[in-house]
Amino acid sequence: MSAMTSKNPLQASSSRENIPTGEPLSVVSICLDKETWGILKLFADSTPVVRLQKHLSDYRMDDRESVLEWVGDPPPDICLLDFDSDRRSAAMVAERIHADAPETAIFAVSAQSQPDFIIQAMRSGCSEFLLKPLDPEQLLNAVARVGGRRKEKKEGDHAQVLAFIGAKGGCGVTTLVTQLGALLASTYGRKVLALDLHHDFGDAALYLGLTKYRYNFFELAENTERLDADLLQSFVLHHSSGLDLIPAPHGTEPARQTTPGALSYTLDFVRSRYEFILVDLPPGLNDANLELIRHCDQVNVVTVAEVSALRNVVRQTDYLTRKHITAERIKVVLNRHQKRALITEAQIEKSIGQKIFWKVPNQYVHVVKTISGGDPVSQISTSEVAKNLQDWAAAIGRKIGAEDKKKKGRGLLGFWNR
Repeated sequence: MSAMTSKNPLQASSSRENIPTGEPLSVVSICLDKETWGILKLFADSTPVVRLQKHLSDYRMDDRESVLEWVGDPPPDICLLDFDSDRRSAAMVAERIHADAPETAIFAVSAQSQPDFIIQAMRSGCSEFLLKPLDPEQLLNAVARVGGRRKEKKEGDHAQVLAFIGAKGGCGVTTLVTQLGALLASTYGRKVLALDLHHDFGDAALYLGLTKYRYNFFELAENTERLDADLLQSFVLHHSSGLDLIPAPHGTEPARQTTPGALSYTLDFVRSRYEFILVDLPPGLNDANLELIRHCDQVNVVTVAEVSALRNVVRQTDYLTRKHITAERIKVVLNRHQKRALITEAQIEKSIGQKIFWKVPNQYVHVVKTISGGDPVSQISTSEVAKNLQDWAAAIGRKIGAEDKKKKGRGLLGFWNR
C-alpha cells in the first residue's frame, strides 16, 4: 500500500497507454479482500480517471435479480473480481457479466499467477489479470487500455455490422454476403469488410476468387494483445470490386478455441476502420455466434421455402430473443424466392411469426455462374437476382444527398443511413 502513497499514479512511467480523460470510468468491485479494496480506494481517491460505483461482498446474487440489477444498470465500465476466495464462483460470475454486459471490462485479481489460473480467468471473460498486492501502475495501465478503447469507439466512424446466418446449411448465406458486399463497395464506394467465420469449409474466399492466403479471422482474434492497423492489414484480402475479406480457415486444421471476449474485441477494433462489416456466420446456436451477434446492428436469418428451414427460423429467433437480442434487430431473408412456390409468402410469415424482410429471387444458374467466375458484380445488369441485390445494396449503402435530407430520412433508406 505504500506504493500508492509514495507517488501519484498519474506521474508514473510513460510506458502505459493513453490515460482516459473526461468522464471517469465507473468501477464495481466484487469480493475484494480488505487490503486490495484499500489500495483500490486510494487509487480512486488519488486519480480522476475512475469512480467507485459499489462494492459487492458476495459472489451470489438473488435468484430474482438479473446481472444488471446486481452490478448496476447501466452496467459499469470495469468490474474488479477477486478470484482467490472462491475461484469457481468467481469464474461463473465473470461468465454471467460477460454474457449480459459485454461492454463491461472484467479484471481478475489474484495472488496466484500460474498459467492455468490466468487461462481460466480469460476464458471466463476477463480481459485483464492483476496480481496481488495490487500495483497502482499496473492498475492504471489496465484502466488506460479500457479508456483508450472507449475513446476510439466513441470517436471512430463505426461500421454498421450486419450478420448473416442460415436457418440451415445451403441457404445461400455466403453468396448473399459476397455479392452484397461487392455491390456496396463497387457501386456505392463504401468501405466494406466481409468476415467469414466458418470454422470448417468457409467458402467466401473461393466465391471471390481469392484462393491464396495464409491467415484467418480466428488467428487474428488470438492476437488481441498486439492488434493494430498493420497486423490487421496482413490478414485482409482485397477483391477487385473494392470489397475486403478476412477469410475462414482452410478447413484442414482443428477448430481454434478463442478466449471469451476475443471475437467481440477484434470486431470492435475493425469496426472503426470500415463503413460496413458483413459477417458470414455458420448455422447453429452457440456461444461464439451469440457473442458476435450481440455486437451486430442487425442479424439476417437467411432461409428458403422448406419446412425444415422455416422450423429452424422459429427456433433461432426464439433463442436470440431469450438471449436479449431485440426482435427489431432480427430480420428474415427469404432466398431463392419463387412467386408460385408450394409454400406461399403468407404461409411463411404466419409460421415464422413476422414479416419477410427481403426476398431474393431464385436464379440458380446465374448464381452458380457468378460464383464460378469469382466476380459477384460482373453481370450486374443481366439478371433479376443481380438487380434485386443491387436494390438491397442501394437501400443500405446509397449516401444521403440533398434531396434525401429533405425527406427527413423516412423509410428503409432513412433507417440504414441514420
